[in-house]
Amino acid sequence: MRSLSAATVILALGCVATAFLENHSSGRAVAATPSRNPSPSPQGSTAAPVVVELFTSEGCSSCPPADALLSALETAQSVKGAEILALEEHVDYWNQQGWVDPFSSVEFTARQQRYAEAFAHGSAYTPQMVVDGRYEFVGSRAAEAMKTIAASAAQTRAGVTVLGSGLASNGREQWSITVDKLDSASSEPAEVWLAVTETHLHSKVEAGENAGHDLPHAAVVRQLTKIAAVDGRKQPTFSAAPSINFSAHWKKENLRVVVFIQEKKSRRIVGAASSKVNP
Repeated sequence: MRSLSAATVILALGCVATAFLENHSSGRAVAATPSRNPSPSPQGSTAAPVVVELFTSEGCSSCPPADALLSALETAQSVKGAEILALEEHVDYWNQQGWVDPFSSVEFTARQQRYAEAFAHGSAYTPQMVVDGRYEFVGSRAAEAMKTIAASAAQTRAGVTVLGSGLASNGREQWSITVDKLDSASSEPAEVWLAVTETHLHSKVEAGENAGHDLPHAAVVRQLTKIAAVDGRKQPTFSAAPSINFSAHWKKENLRVVVFIQEKKSRRIVGAASSKVNP
């Protein structure tokens, strides 16, 4: 399974999607319906943005198939009613096993642990996929990914927009974030998060469980920042104009800004949007 390619996963994902939608039409699968605040999908239709996180590591031999699945999910966009926003987060607890993952961060390890607490099982593992903070499972399970993405897309969500608005006076890039109808989607205090992801990254791993393999990645999270705390019961709308400093080492043509609203206690993501970065 370590040599499973993204192309192979895309083909398999297409088969899973066909079977899933056939079952859906027969009433045997979770329904996927447009959200109350849809946004344009890559295919031009309306779809609910669904955040799909993968906690992974280059030091984990069972992670490459999950990385390939996440890439295929975002590329294929084959879950009806959903716009899949991928976040590949590399944890750091595999770094003691012979290979230091260059994309790893203690921040992602801490984020995964918060999920473990919210899901009440208390343990962190790789590869772990988390869909909209609502569902978690082994990250290489394509059928479960399709099912839970569709289920999450059917949930009521806040409206979110994110747009680039040029350079700020300090040379950083200015962005505009707006949130509305948060009161209809969330019943508890939440946080506004901004992630910068980069695609087309890979590593030639020289040690550890994946030694000798060139590992391609999906949308690797380069930066994750909490913008604000909000409470939809008191503040159904929100706006902000954060500035972002994109590293010179990141290829801007491969970057995307993802903004999502996440309940602080339950960890459910109740709204999201994304925008590509102009080179």
